[in-house]
Amino acid sequence: MTARITHWINGKPWDGVASRTGEVYDPATGKVSGRVDFAGQSEVDSAVAAAAAAFPAWRDSSLAKRSNVLFRFRELLAARKGELAAIVTAEHGKVLDDAAGEVQRALEAVEFACGIPHLLKGGFSENVSTKVDVYSIQQPLGVVAVISPFNFPAMVPLWFVPNAIACGNTVVLKPSEKDPSAAVFIAELWAEAGLPDGVLNVVHGDKVAVDGLLEHRAVKAVSFVGSTPIARYVYETGTRHGKRVQALGGAKNHMVVLPDADLDLAADAAVSAGFGSAGERCMAISVVVAVDPIGDELVGKISSRMASLHIGDGRRTGCEMGPLVTRAHRDRVESYVEAGVASGATLAVDGRGHPVDGEAEGFWLGPTLFDRVSTDMSIYTDEIFGPVLSVVRSPSYDDALELVNSNPYGNGTAIFTNDGGAARRFQNEVEVGMVGVNVPIPVPVGYYSFGGWKDSLFGDTHAYGPHGIHFFTRSKVVTNRWLDPSHGGVNLGFPRNV
Repeated sequence: MTARITHWINGKPWDGVASRTGEVYDPATGKVSGRVDFAGQSEVDSAVAAAAAAFPAWRDSSLAKRSNVLFRFRELLAARKGELAAIVTAEHGKVLDDAAGEVQRALEAVEFACGIPHLLKGGFSENVSTKVDVYSIQQPLGVVAVISPFNFPAMVPLWFVPNAIACGNTVVLKPSEKDPSAAVFIAELWAEAGLPDGVLNVVHGDKVAVDGLLEHRAVKAVSFVGSTPIARYVYETGTRHGKRVQALGGAKNHMVVLPDADLDLAADAAVSAGFGSAGERCMAISVVVAVDPIGDELVGKISSRMASLHIGDGRRTGCEMGPLVTRAHRDRVESYVEAGVASGATLAVDGRGHPVDGEAEGFWLGPTLFDRVSTDMSIYTDEIFGPVLSVVRSPSYDDALELVNSNPYGNGTAIFTNDGGAARRFQNEVEVGMVGVNVPIPVPVGYYSFGGWKDSLFGDTHAYGPHGIHFFTRSKVVTNRWLDPSHGGVNLGFPRNV
């Protein structure tokens, strides 16, 4: 019998009957592991109503109370991170060690939010005019929505939810319907930590649930992570309905390798960043830019490392890369391998024949490497979101930089070099939001903020860190004067600071 995964509304599992449901798969076996209830407008309305009802009391709760709940949640998450990682592996397919790393990075964002008493400190100016003081405060928005993707079912919700809650907002979380159980587990931990009912709610579903949140009058802000076309839709729809929106989109991340680089280090990085989590990361390296004359040697080193990768069920010992999340997504990614061959790229490593340590019906596709890729090929232009790595040859640093900057995406990039001057020039000139120097996946730590440029971000606010506090609050300035007996009466002139 398959498990039922349902909504979490007002501090408990929803007890209604869903009009629509969806199948949840174990990607390593290809078998259905559960059915998830899909929210209609009535379920969305119930979740938003619960959040709206909880907002006044949570907004007025002390920073001490909020931080205490956050600290308790952090301790529970740390104690039970193995359980959450196992849930992620079972529904997403990434190997258990990778899932554990995801949860650990989520903890960083929680720990940042635990410092909310300091983060919400405002400014104060005494006696700006005679006996007049001015101070600023940051206040919550109200009900906010978080719409998270399938590739990080634990980490991405925890990029947003802790900061939103810490700032005094109430939340409706809509996780991916492909791997929904992690969100419910997280909601249960929040409840155990003492979060009042209604402050965090979870609704599952598809576009119906998303549109219900984007168009709901009571929802004040929306945080989203996903593909660029959907990010654009979320941003345009949400802002059209008067909401503050941050929508993080897709990527085509380039790794530039200069001739002076340590090619063994660069090859290790390309394989790790290209094929970790089966390439289902918005910060995965999908293009290696080999600056002449190192192309042949670098491709050889990458190819030899790919041959020894252990692909299989992420719960089995020694597996380094798991399956893709669904059969449909695996088939889509595999179609790009066929398209790359048809367009004339050199298929250096064909992942379709890679040995697999898992059941035959799993959603498998081994790591694939194309060489001599040109910029008009679909394997270069499209976000594939799978284990397909392309090598583009470039004659110079300037041409490599232009290649990165002319791309419509601007999420992450990396440069591998032993030349500090070249690295410094690159980080200054490249038009990308997150840059790594000899670091292939430059995801910022929890006290910085995550976000790209160009078509990788819609809105002007990045995720978590200081930007997260800014996004989930609005500022208010108070000008204050307490009158005394020397008050001089009516004055119709424009106020002057004297």
